[in-house]
Amino acid sequence: MLNIKTLEVNQLQENCYIVSDETGDAVIIDCGAYYDTERSAVVRFVRDHGLRLCHLLCTHGHFDHVFGADTILEEFGVGPEVHFEDKEFVADMDRQYRDMLGVPYPRASVPPSHLLADGDNVSFGTHELKVIHTPGHSRGSVVFYCASEHVAFTGDTLFHMGYGRTDLTGGSWQQMQESLKMLFETLPPETKIYPGHGPATVMSNEQQWYIHPI
Repeated sequence: MLNIKTLEVNQLQENCYIVSDETGDAVIIDCGAYYDTERSAVVRFVRDHGLRLCHLLCTHGHFDHVFGADTILEEFGVGPEVHFEDKEFVADMDRQYRDMLGVPYPRASVPPSHLLADGDNVSFGTHELKVIHTPGHSRGSVVFYCASEHVAFTGDTLFHMGYGRTDLTGGSWQQMQESLKMLFETLPPETKIYPGHGPATVMSNEQQWYIHPI
């Protein structure tokens, strides 16, 4: 059984997930912890629960999902893993930050420790997360899906009653529509959805509002 801790972090209220199972192995998904108090909360949770951190996973490379990567590397020796199409975002956070906000990135960039691709399986404990490539919000956006638990971490591809922006660098409205269509057609209705922002939901709720453009 998966234990999922959600921490809402940074100025954009991003969801950072600490996911573990009965073995004590754990992964962090989208560590966007920006403030020192948020970073400390992530580290403290891992240590207080005696977890062995195996992976730091990124649903995509935007800064609000990667802010805390330097702390995780320093504290646990685990670097970020991202789809290869978003590797440049993560490797050079300063450029991304300047392009979007016009100011220098306030932390050090942490190059990806591993590049992911569609169909990869990320293992920890007795569980696996399948990497599903879902371009649209960015070229390298992915969903992490645990079939045995019917759980999906959807980043900024799918929210409760909505989906992520497609007007940023690497975004595509057409690709977003195709990614959503694929998710709605392939993930079971009972799949619990943990998005990058906002509340958790269930796939059956989201399938009701989505109409794929003709």
